[in-house]
Amino acid sequence: MKIAIVSVSEKGRNLALQLKEKLDLDSTIIKVDLFHKNVKKYLKIAFYEYDAVIAVMASGILIRSIAPYVESKATDPAVLNIDDNGNFVISTLSGHLGGANKLTNKIAPLIGAIPVITTSSDVNNKLGIDVLASDLYLSIDNTKEILFFNKAILEGRKITFTLNSDKIYLKDYLENNTLEMDVSFSYSNDANEEEIIASLDGHEIVLRQRKLVVGIGCKRGKSSSEIYEGYKKSLEELNLDESRVNMLASAEVKKDEEGLLELAKSLNKPINFVDLDRLKLFESKDIQKSEFVKSKFGIYGVCEPSALITAGFDSKLIYKKTSYNGVTISMAISE
Repeated sequence: MKIAIVSVSEKGRNLALQLKEKLDLDSTIIKVDLFHKNVKKYLKIAFYEYDAVIAVMASGILIRSIAPYVESKATDPAVLNIDDNGNFVISTLSGHLGGANKLTNKIAPLIGAIPVITTSSDVNNKLGIDVLASDLYLSIDNTKEILFFNKAILEGRKITFTLNSDKIYLKDYLENNTLEMDVSFSYSNDANEEEIIASLDGHEIVLRQRKLVVGIGCKRGKSSSEIYEGYKKSLEELNLDESRVNMLASAEVKKDEEGLLELAKSLNKPINFVDLDRLKLFESKDIQKSEFVKSKFGIYGVCEPSALITAGFDSKLIYKKTSYNGVTISMAISE
C-alpha cells in the first residue's frame, strides 16, 4: 500500500512525521510520502496517485476537498481522517475494498488513538463480501451486487460459494476470521479454476484470483528450509495461506540455486527466472535499489522487480523487500 499523509498545522505535521517513521517499518506499507499545506492541490494528487490518503486535519476541510473526486467504492482510495492531537483515526472512505478500515485499525494503536469505523457489517461483527475479496486479493466482477450480499450477510442469510476445487486459502481465512459470515460450499467442474462464485436468491458475484507472485532473492548456498522461513513469515504478516500464492519469481542469475529450486518443487509452485536484460530495463519508483546487487549483477534488485515483472503489466507491490537472514522476500499482485 502506498500512502500519502497530508497535514495542515505544525502539530499535524509533527504527528505525520511520527506516523511515517512507524509505518516505514511495516513491510506491507510500500512507501509513505508527506505533504504539508496547500490541501486542495495535494489531496487531489494523493487521491489519484496513492492507495491510501491520511488527512491530518478537520473533517470539513477533508470532505470538501475530496468531494469532486469521489466516484466508486471499486476505484476510490482508502481515506482516513486524524485530528491534530491524534485522538481519533476515522475510516472515511473505501472502508472495505480500499482497505480504510484495516488501515485504521493498524494506525490507531501506533499513535495511541481510538479507531472509528462506521460500516454496518463491521459494527455488527459481520464479514463483508468486499472485505473478503480485499483481504484475499480477489477482484469483484460486479461491484453493484456488493450491497445486496452485505445486506444478506447482516441478516444472517447463508451465502453459497461455488468452486472448481477446494480453495484452502478461502476456508482457512473464513475459519480464522473473527467476523461472521454464514457460508456453504458447492463444487462444479464448470466453474473456472481461478474463480469463486458467490450466489444467493438469483444474485451472483464472481470473485477472481489476481495473480500473486512471491519474489525471492538469496545469498549463494541458502538451503530450501532457510528460504522457506522467510517465505512463511512474509505470508503470515499478510495473513495469507500458502495456497493463495500463484507463482514464485527470481532473477536469471538464481536459476541454478539448489535451495530455491527445491523450495519451488516442495511447494509445488512454478518459478519464473526473469532475464537480466528485462531486469536492467525495468523501472519503478516503488522498488528499493541496492548498490551491492548492482555491482555484482548489473541490476538494482532481485525480489521486487522479479515479482512485479512476473505478476504482469500494472502489477503492484503488496509486500516490500524484507530481509530474513540472507534471504529477501517481496510480493506483487496483478492488476
